Order: sequence, then C-alpha cells, then structure tokens
Amino acid sequence: MEPDNPGAYPAQWDAAGFRPLASYFSALNSDLSYEDAQVGRAGDRLHRAGVRLRALDPAHFEEDLRRIYAVSVRSFVSNYLYTPLPEDAFLAQYTTIRERVRSELVLLAELDGEAVGYVFNVPDWLRGPATDTVIVKTVAVIPGRLVAGLGTWLVARAQIVARELGYRRVIHALMHESNNSLNLSARYAKPFRRYTLYSRPL
Repeated sequence: MEPDNPGAYPAQWDAAGFRPLASYFSALNSDLSYEDAQVGRAGDRLHRAGVRLRALDPAHFEEDLRRIYAVSVRSFVSNYLYTPLPEDAFLAQYTTIRERVRSELVLLAELDGEAVGYVFNVPDWLRGPATDTVIVKTVAVIPGRLVAGLGTWLVARAQIVARELGYRRVIHALMHESNNSLNLSARYAKPFRRYTLYSRPL
C-alpha cells in the first residue's frame, strides 16, 4: 500500500547516524476523466503492431505471474538498487495477496503470445473495503523501440478501467527520483508525498 510515516522519523534516522541515499515520490490523480489524445495515438500504433492488452486471468493466476516475472527481470535490471528475486520467491510473495488483487486492474501486454509489459494495480485496502482509490504499484516494459510508449498506454488504460469500476482516484506510488515513471505519471498526477531512503556504513 501507500505508506504514510510519521513526520518525526527523518530526524530519528539522522540522529542515529543515517544519511539520505535516494528519494522517491508518490503522485495523485484525482481526475480520472482525463484521457491524453497523444497516448491514445500511441496505443493505436502499438495495436497495429500487434500488441494486445488483457486483464490478468484468475483461472491462470500462477501462469500469468510467471509472465509478469519474466518481464520484470528484463525491465528492472538497470534500476537503482535492483536485486534479482528468484522466481519461486516472487510467486510466493504475490500468491499471499491473491485475494486482494482485482484481476481487472492488472493488465498484461502481449505480442505474438509473449508478455512484453504489464501494469500491476491494487485497490488501496488501507482505506477499507469501500476504498475509492487504486494504487499503481508496478509498471514494467521490456527494453526496445518496438514497444516504445507501451508503459504510458498501460497506465492510461488502467486508469480508464479503474474509473469504469467506480474508483475516483489513482496513486502512482513510490517512484524513484530518476525513474522514467515520473515523466509518465506527470501526464495525469501531481506529487503529494516524498520519501527518503536512508543508509549508513556498518
């Protein structure tokens, strides 16, 4: 979920000898009616190229998780502080939240039957079962010009789906300050919370 830590925490880390290592941001889109025409054109181009979007299939949950994992290990390899997670550990981690996942909010992009991207969204359950907010947890696309613009299209489609399901807000959560997702998010959302990762030599 979207964390909200007490404001006194940074001073406590500073007092313990920790120093900032990286900054992250979360942004809020409270107007799900907006649709970017440029993103729509990119989606049309990708569709003509053979890219298809579909929702996660609850009947083949583990199989779709394996597809998501395959995209993740290619997409995130250059990300700051990235550490590979074995597939079995990845499956175990996500299986524990299976009952909290709304399959309509998880979109996979496929080309010639192979997953080339995905967006993983979950309702903000910290707000209770009647939550009006969806969290964009992860967006991943395999490297390459062939699927340029796919991440933006995935997020745009996911926000439309969220709106159609009755949600009113979308949080683009925990984006690293140098990540391309900031540019993607800026089309729709405004930063509303900042996070700092602290470290110290041991």
